[in-house]
Order: sequence, then structure tokens, then C-alpha cells
Amino acid sequence: MSRKQLSIALLALSLSVFAVGCKKKAVAVTPPAAPPPTAPITPAVRPAPAIRSFTVEPSSITAGQSATLSWAVENADSVSISGGVGSVQTTGSTSVRPASTTTYSLTATGPGGTTNRSVTLSVSAPPPPERVQPPVTVTKSLSEMVGSLLADLYFDYDKSDVREDGRNVLNKNAEALKQIFAAHANGIVTIEGHCDERGSAEYNLGLGDRRSSSVKDYLVNLGVPGDKLKVISYGNEKPACSDANEGCWQKNRRAHFSAN
Repeated sequence: MSRKQLSIALLALSLSVFAVGCKKKAVAVTPPAAPPPTAPITPAVRPAPAIRSFTVEPSSITAGQSATLSWAVENADSVSISGGVGSVQTTGSTSVRPASTTTYSLTATGPGGTTNRSVTLSVSAPPPPERVQPPVTVTKSLSEMVGSLLADLYFDYDKSDVREDGRNVLNKNAEALKQIFAAHANGIVTIEGHCDERGSAEYNLGLGDRRSSSVKDYLVNLGVPGDKLKVISYGNEKPACSDANEGCWQKNRRAHFSAN
């Protein structure tokens, strides 16, 4: 068989096989099932702001006093309070001092809505000030104060030094003199030196001067201003008693205070 004949025979065989394959029934292919439809996702809804507490303590004050606002809020993005307070945190407190009765409103705002609550602070006017009557000051005259507040002191015979009992008298007189000069800034107090009748008039004048001077020195050492004190001696010229005995003579040996 020639090559040409062989090629024709193979071609005829291929066509026969193809013809037989075409006569076979085609097999159906089932497509995959479609997935079930997905339910739409609903976004979560935030609850409305909740005001857990909003108070004022105390709820009633007198003008000039203060009170405390306190609050606690949940689920809010912003919180504000009227009455001059303004924006605040979700939880806190603040002091307020209104001049008159005031209602404070708290407003809480968030994606879930807005919530409000109010409190009222009652403010009463302060009571009128109590009228205090000024004390009635009756200032005695210089002579009256000297006569009622200053006491005499006494000396031993022919002595000018201040005795123990005389020091006690002068300690009290020093405080009284400060009081007198506070009431009478221009006042002058005279310290008189006196003697009993024994001895010459000239000697007794000198002794009386020493007695009044020792009294002044003692008072100045206690803080009494020296320029407010004047000394004078009367010797035995002004006796307090005229009997000739020791009891009477003791009364005459003295330092006496008088007003100028």
C-alpha cells in the first residue's frame, strides 16, 4: 500500500471514531448550589443618657452663703448645667453662691438622645444687722479720777524712802495714773509731800520734797510718764490731823495726789 493510501485510511478511521463518539448521549453537569442570603446587620443602638443623680446641698441658704451642686451621668457625650456653671464632666460637684433663688438645669446629650433634670436652690435675704447701741462713755473729770483712784502712802518718822506698804500702794497707783492720763492726755497730777509738826518748818519743807520726789521716781520706774507728774512740798503746813500723838503724826507723814 502506498503512503498516500495509508493516510487516507487513517483519516477515514478517525472520522469513524468521531462519528461514533458524537452519537453518545451528553452527561448533564449540575452547577453548585447558591449560598443562602445573608441577613442585614443592624447597628447597635446606644441608650439615652441617664442622670443618676443631680442634687444641691443645702437646698436653702442665706444670701452670701454657698451650696454644692453634685451630679452623676451615664451614656452622655456632653453635660452642661445652667445658671452660670457651663460644661462639666459626667460626674462631679461644684460650689455655687447665687444672690437670689436659682433653678439649675442639667442637660446630658449623647447619640441616644438628650436628658434633662433641674434642682432649685432657695436663697433668702440676710437678716438686718442688729443695731448695737454705742456704749455710753461718761468721762470723769481729772479731779474726780485722781480723788477716786489714787491713794495716799505713809512714811516713817524723818524718812523719805518708800516703805513696803507704800510700794503696794504705788503699784496700784501706777496703773490708775496710766488710766487717768489715757482719759486726760493733757492732765498733770501733783505729788504732795507732807510731814508731821515735829521739826522746823524749813527742815520739814525739805523732807516733804524728798518724800514727793521718791514717790515720783518710783512711779516713773513703773512706766508712768514723768512729764505728767509734778512734785511739791507742804512740809507741816497742811496736816491731816492736829492731835499731838503718834497716830495723828503718822497720818501727817504722807504723800498725797492732787489734780492740776
